[in-house]
Amino acid sequence: MESNTSNKNNKKSAVIDGSHFSDLSGFYEEVSEVLMKDEDWKVGTLDGFDDILYGFEGEIIWKESEKSKQDLGFEATKVFYENKIKQGKPFNVELIQQKLDDLINGTGQTIFEILIEILESHKNINLTLK
Repeated sequence: MESNTSNKNNKKSAVIDGSHFSDLSGFYEEVSEVLMKDEDWKVGTLDGFDDILYGFEGEIIWKESEKSKQDLGFEATKVFYENKIKQGKPFNVELIQQKLDDLINGTGQTIFEILIEILESHKNINLTLK
């Protein structure tokens, strides 16, 4: 899925396809396949996703992003936080409870919004939602 590597700046193009997954673990599988084909480890956390983006320069196209917005929306985010609270350590349960409360109150971010924020925080990446 990496193409366009022949231009002067060696910028890449990658496609994340929302039709290939319907949950966060599926998203991690997709980005591992797309962005880390030749690596022997896979992304499995939000921090890990953020980390791999430092080595990428170019365009990331997120196809079926509206589907992903639904799949990684309120309900998935609520379950994500509840599971971390149940697990307890090493997670900061108070912080996660606050994030869950914010989500329920309509002021918190969904997983999809967090992923978009992570992508947009990397100035070396041009994100296109399709």
